[in-house]
Amino acid sequence: MNRKLTRLAERRRVLIAQAAAQRTALAHNVAPWRARLALADRGIAAVRYVRSHPALMVGGALLLAALRRQRVGKWLQRGWLAWQIGRRFRRN
Repeated sequence: MNRKLTRLAERRRVLIAQAAAQRTALAHNVAPWRARLALADRGIAAVRYVRSHPALMVGGALLLAALRRQRVGKWLQRGWLAWQIGRRFRRN
């Protein structure tokens, strides 16, 4: 019985070491993708937010329809700038 427990303890030690090595290798391999995956997560969160607030979609569509085609780009830039400034204020 003691011999069996010794083998099990050794096997457990080996498996724990292998798992630690695999976690390290996985972290090393995923590191270059971390920023891209974070950006994708933010995009998915934004889509979910807009989907949960249908009035935003309707209002945005009406706004884009009301503006002339030439001015859409300018208004999108202004909106993007306002959104970024608002985000920075919320962080601080």
